[in-house]
Amino acid sequence: MLKTILSVSGKPGLYQLVSHGKNMLIIESLVDKKRIPAYAKDKVISLGDIAIYTNSEEVPLHEVLTTLRDKKNGEKVDTKQLSSYPDELRKFFEEILPDFDRDRVYPSDIKKLIGWYNILIGAGITDFSPKPEETKEESTEEKTTDSEKE
Repeated sequence: MLKTILSVSGKPGLYQLVSHGKNMLIIESLVDKKRIPAYAKDKVISLGDIAIYTNSEEVPLHEVLTTLRDKKNGEKVDTKQLSSYPDELRKFFEEILPDFDRDRVYPSDIKKLIGWYNILIGAGITDFSPKPEETKEESTEEKTTDSEKE
């Protein structure tokens, strides 16, 4: 699901990919449902491609969002209760991902992640798991199995 949810540098909020044209993408805001073009000069990144640094590996964003959803029982995070003090943000995020890399994950990253989570929940998107995709290996195995049957 997160593969079609986009963040566009310089534009607030999150967007859903609607279509693509010759030199642009057509995206729709998850907040106000307005459609706008995103051009090649815009820095567009899919939430499905984002991972959070930990001390041992990188954890995909969908796992972090799922843990946050489970911790908050599917409710939005009350940002008024969260202070903008870096130590309090890190303490909150430590409950979600205890092993996160404190040197590479900045308080601004934590704020952005919480904001994205609230936007997704507000838009009714609660399933953050990636859709299973057929891999090349699976299709190759099926072809060899079919030819062996003949």
